[in-house]
Amino acid sequence: MQHIVALSRSAVVVRHWFEIDLDDASMEHGVRIELRELPAQPHRGSESAAQVITADRPLWRADLFDRLTDAPGSFGVAHYHPEFSGNEPSSRNWDPELTADPWRWLHDQLAGLGKGPGRDAWQQLEPADAGELSRLAAAIVALARELGPDRCHSAADQGCAGIGAAHDRVPAAAGPARRGLGLALDGRAIAVPQPGRWS
Repeated sequence: MQHIVALSRSAVVVRHWFEIDLDDASMEHGVRIELRELPAQPHRGSESAAQVITADRPLWRADLFDRLTDAPGSFGVAHYHPEFSGNEPSSRNWDPELTADPWRWLHDQLAGLGKGPGRDAWQQLEPADAGELSRLAAAIVALARELGPDRCHSAADQGCAGIGAAHDRVPAAAGPARRGLGLALDGRAIAVPQPGRWS
């Protein structure tokens, strides 16, 4: 499940996410919150025709994640990506306040438009969207809480069918080992790659 809160020229996408950290082969999951650009689209058809709405270029992301082996709701691998290069996120950024109180941290990020110690407010937002996003912070946090790692333990949980990423990031040269790596979105065990199987 995912929620999309669309403003005039930007949107917030909130969804449950499963991922394998390829550095240590640990499974992570939780809620991913992305700020996306809504580019203008050419008008099509009559005045009554449905129009294209595209949540495209990512601007910012927060991953409020646990490891599956951690106590639910510990947020031990919660992090954020303050910027993107094209579609690729910057390195993971860690904030002790994010781990300590992720929902308050998320609210503060949205209400303050990303501004924090050593960080300027998001410049990519149009003024009307910035004001609306700030006002919607509590509602977006409520959506995110429903998909957090303390509520969604597997895709079998109500409304938690996750979107996962890992298989396509494993090098094709890994051959059979690549085929053996999968995400257990339904709670089944997975094969974890052994060190040295690929690099």
